[in-house]
Amino acid sequence: MKINDINKRCHKSAVFSRGMTLVEVLIALAIFMVVVIAVGTFEVNVFSYQGSISSSYQTAQSAQIMLKTMLVELREMSPGANGSYSLIKAATSSVSFFSDPDGDGITEQMTYSLVGTTLYKAIINPTGSSPSYVYNPANQSTTTLVTNVRNASSTPLFQYFDTNYNGTSSPLTIPVTTTAVRLIKVSLTLDIDPKRSPLPVTYTIQASLRNLKSNL
Repeated sequence: MKINDINKRCHKSAVFSRGMTLVEVLIALAIFMVVVIAVGTFEVNVFSYQGSISSSYQTAQSAQIMLKTMLVELREMSPGANGSYSLIKAATSSVSFFSDPDGDGITEQMTYSLVGTTLYKAIINPTGSSPSYVYNPANQSTTTLVTNVRNASSTPLFQYFDTNYNGTSSPLTIPVTTTAVRLIKVSLTLDIDPKRSPLPVTYTIQASLRNLKSNL
């Protein structure tokens, strides 16, 4: 065997048996880090999405329970203990009325109001021998019902209809004449995080005012 052939074989053997160079190690580490970051980001997004879905589901359940309660209270609207008309105020983001949904014989003044993205419920109990509804910390309670309300300007929280409502009629224009109202439609749009899925969901109820009912 020639010396040149031996040298060539030795050179090839040395090439194949040598370790990785520093540049190769750095490249391998960079690829590994990219993979780790990609996998980590994916897992974070998955957990975040699952958390958002779970929160949306819980909010939806709470909203449905709250709307059922609201439906009963609106339907049972009745004159105040002081003889005032059943419906006090009718606006697109708030409604005030008298009702006794628990049947305890005491007609409370109730107000649902949307402030920002939060829906509140305030109750004032009548006081005095000649019943009156005057705010003070002793006879009023305010409760936060639901947050993350995202109603668009084209979808008001409250809409009001008169005796001519046929299912497709336009709502009464604001300001509303309270004595003309026979049905109240509530449309509640919820979205935990507008920047993430799932998309906003709108829940709707229609409360026919039983004690004022004529043809509805």
